[in-house]
Amino acid sequence: MKLRYELTHTCQQTGARLGKIHMKSGTFETPIFMPVGTQATVKTLDTQEVDDVSDGIILGNTYHLWLQPGADIVESHGGIKGFMHWNKGLLTDSGGYQVFSLSNNRKIKEEGVYFRHHKSGGKLFLSPEKSIEIQEKLGADIIMNFDECPPFDAPYDYMKASVERTTRWAKRCKDTHKRPDQNLFGIVQGGPFESLREQSLNDLTTIGFDGYAIGGLSVGETKTEMYQVLDFIAHKLPVDKPRYLMGVGTPEDLIESVIRGVDMFDCVNPTRLARHGSAYTSTGRIPIKSAQYQHDMSPLDEGCQCKVCQTYSKSYLRHLFKASESLGPRLVSYHNLYFLKTLMHNIRDAIKNDRLNDFKTSFYEKYYSQSQ
Repeated sequence: MKLRYELTHTCQQTGARLGKIHMKSGTFETPIFMPVGTQATVKTLDTQEVDDVSDGIILGNTYHLWLQPGADIVESHGGIKGFMHWNKGLLTDSGGYQVFSLSNNRKIKEEGVYFRHHKSGGKLFLSPEKSIEIQEKLGADIIMNFDECPPFDAPYDYMKASVERTTRWAKRCKDTHKRPDQNLFGIVQGGPFESLREQSLNDLTTIGFDGYAIGGLSVGETKTEMYQVLDFIAHKLPVDKPRYLMGVGTPEDLIESVIRGVDMFDCVNPTRLARHGSAYTSTGRIPIKSAQYQHDMSPLDEGCQCKVCQTYSKSYLRHLFKASESLGPRLVSYHNLYFLKTLMHNIRDAIKNDRLNDFKTSFYEKYYSQSQ
């Protein structure tokens, strides 16, 4: 079954989209946040817990699974889903972002990218054809084109050449892709340049893909710069296809990006922050390792219904971190993802009731109250 996007409502206050993604592994409401399971695991959580804290779609990472344990081993388990015992939605990235973020010693050629293993230093090569071959073995429902993710501040001439190469690579990806049960998304690049963003989008829609992603954001640019790009390009993406903003997932970015027309998100932030003791709450992020929580018997978030907040105190969670117990990052990871899942549910309800601006105002008033 090929992916089908259904637009069910448009918020009268903001123009934000409420929809559904129908595909073989199920139907998923959008806007949706997708937890990142880089190496066939959402860090520290088992699949039942991932089910609790997600809306049914997670990510796997092509680059890392290619290196360890290898695409053939994952394929022998029936793909990532069989490997990690996950029976719902799955998206894999192309490996392109990791090639450009983890390797400084790389050579970009028309055929692909020559680079070094980010740990061992061994020589590696990844091309559009190789990326698709790996992703077909990994077996995700949604796979991504292999693209270049240039620095946001790259000069215009470099960015233009990069966009044009990414388009050529996208055509090669589509020509290579053979699995009918997988859906291939194109990735719009172009940095801050509106003309290049539009050129990239026009080229990709001419080729034709099952969905479209906005790449090259959350790579060091300011919030203002990111929102300017979204203001220009997000609403131009095809109305009848999912719109995916890659690598973005702070609460404020989710709200702002949904208002600008985005449907799908992923980010490592909730679990990465959790491992360092930072927890999302309705009144802002809190550093649970801080001494102020040593005797605090309250939960992380009074209004949260997750099992962590229903069971444990801030004092206990602080103790786990101070004692270097692995349960601490595990519990805060669970909570942070549950927090974002709840946020997305509230966003969808607000869109349905044509009050997303009202929700944004009330959410921000409480979320930023501690910093005032």
